[in-house]
This record gives sequence, structure tokens and C-alpha cells, in this order.
Amino acid sequence: MNLDEFSAELKNKNNEEDVLEFCRKHALHGTPYIFNTRDEEFYDFRKRIAKKFGIPFHEIFITGSAKLGFSPFKKKSFDYDSDIDVAIVSPRLFERLMTNIAEYQMMIRKNRTSVSARELKIYHSFLEYVALGWIRPDKLPVSFQMKAIKNDWFEFFRGISNGKSEAGNYHVNAGVFKSYEHLENYTLSGIKDLKRSRNLRKN
Repeated sequence: MNLDEFSAELKNKNNEEDVLEFCRKHALHGTPYIFNTRDEEFYDFRKRIAKKFGIPFHEIFITGSAKLGFSPFKKKSFDYDSDIDVAIVSPRLFERLMTNIAEYQMMIRKNRTSVSARELKIYHSFLEYVALGWIRPDKLPVSFQMKAIKNDWFEFFRGISNGKSEAGNYHVNAGVFKSYEHLENYTLSGIKDLKRSRNLRKN
């Protein structure tokens, strides 16, 4: 499926259930574009990430343009300027990270650590994503123990980017979702936004 076919099919989905099925079928299910005809390497890539974080391999998903082969939002094909977006769907990892974050929050509350206005703004943005069931490490403040969490996280994903893993010569980003439902709801929200956009409205 290419971008035009994707857009045309979505345009003709007329109810909530049809849009949900479209989302599941195209945005979440199946081998991603970046690993097309390379199922074994897709498995190895997922296993590599799973081993790092001590979780099952099937909790690793690839989303966005690396999954579809194009970005329906940017209206461009996946290319060497694109990133590979990994969604880790792991309640266990989510809670593990949130335990550290809760300790950080307590330190802020008790004024045992100082956070700059800029870092506080970043942290508040981070908490908005957490409310959606999604931990985005790039939104963590760099101070206190959060720096150690961020450094370890990004060091690992840099180590599997740009020709250093089965993913090929692309930058790899990742976030952690609390459950599959949270990933599905977030992805579905994007699909609905796209359908509501002017270019996909039915005449």
C-alpha cells in the first residue's frame, strides 16, 4: 500500500469501527515496511531490545513511517532522513521507569533538588504523555537521577542506530506504553486527526 492508496481507503471509512479496523490493520499489524521480506531480522531486532530491558520480544512494535513506508502526516515516503520509531508495550517496564520518576517527583515536592524553569516545562510535557500511558524519555529533565536514566536509554538506542543493528542506517527512537490499549488509542487518535484533516474529507 502506498500513500495515495492509504489516504483513499481512509477517506472512505465512515464509522468508528471501520476507522479502528483500518488503524489496526495498517498502522499496527504485520511486518513493518523497514523489515519487508526480512522477518528473521525483524525478530532479531525485537529480541535485541527485549533482552536489554528484560521483557518479551513480542512487546516491541515499530510504528510511524517505518511501519507504513510513508508518513501520511508529512506526505512523504520513508527515506534516509526518516527515523525508526519503536513502541515498547510493557506494563512491567513502564512501572519500573515510573518508580524512578516517582522518586524524582518526591524530591521536587520536598525541595531537595532544584529544577530550572526550562526543565520544569519539559517535565510537565513529559507528564502529559504519561497521562496518556506513554513514557517519552526525551521529555525527562536532565537533572538528578533522570540524567542517568536518559543517558542509559539513549546510549542503547544510539548503539542500535545508523548501521549498528538489523534496522539499517537509520536513527532509532523509542518510548514505552503502559499497555497495548494505550498504544492503540494513541495511534487511533492520530488516524482520526488525519481523517478529519481537509485533505481526507469526503466531498
